[in-house]
Amino acid sequence: MMRKLLEGKKGIVTGVVNHRSIAWEIARHLAEEGAEIGFTYRRERKWVEKLAGSIGADFIEPCDVQDDQQIRQVCDKFAERFGGIDFIVHAAAYADGEELQAGVINTSRDGFLRTLDVTAYSIVPFCHYARPYFRPGASVLALSYLGSNRVCAGYNVLGIAKSALETTCKYLAADLGPEQVRVNVISAGPIRTLAAFGLPNFKEMVEKRANQSPLRRNVTQEDVAKAALYLMSDLASGTTGEVMYVDAGYNIMGTWADSEVGSAMVQG
Repeated sequence: MMRKLLEGKKGIVTGVVNHRSIAWEIARHLAEEGAEIGFTYRRERKWVEKLAGSIGADFIEPCDVQDDQQIRQVCDKFAERFGGIDFIVHAAAYADGEELQAGVINTSRDGFLRTLDVTAYSIVPFCHYARPYFRPGASVLALSYLGSNRVCAGYNVLGIAKSALETTCKYLAADLGPEQVRVNVISAGPIRTLAAFGLPNFKEMVEKRANQSPLRRNVTQEDVAKAALYLMSDLASGTTGEVMYVDAGYNIMGTWADSEVGSAMVQG
């Protein structure tokens, strides 16, 4: 029988809220390839417990990612039970809905700092407290979005936080590289998740992206999970500090991607 890609690997997945969560689809794919998974939650234990049970996982721990002590406890407990840590999926993110709609110029100091803390900084203590337990070849994965380096309507302070997250991951990759621990980011296209529906004009954005992407479609949770599976496996043993776009190619397109704009340029 062919050995599964993640057979014998054990790791932690954060950020699962419900069955639509990108983090959940990643966890499901990792489990199908032999990984043993522990989950963290903040308020959604009922959902997480049900989903975890469907893949035979029973390590489910509360974790407020703004609380270093809780992060440390999760890492300690997981390593004690499983003997080490082979991967971490960081999918925690937060932004106040009203402030997202109000624009960056109206973002409060508290809102700005909390968004940065949850979305970007929290990966640092996870790596710090997991570091003694990382096994050679371990992999850390964070989730981002194009709004990290381009202005995307309605993304606002989350874009700033995702930009910080991507850069943080590059520095973590440099810090952990000598220990053969890899850190990468997936920048996914817009996907219909619970968090996404909180963004202004999300439906219109999804339709526009599908029309302008080279593949002429939007990506799905499964598309992202397949890329994550690659990055978490030994197939990506030489890849670290990278931001991988899984967005049907939208990030490569210029303004001519809009057929109306392109037509006007040709005619004018």
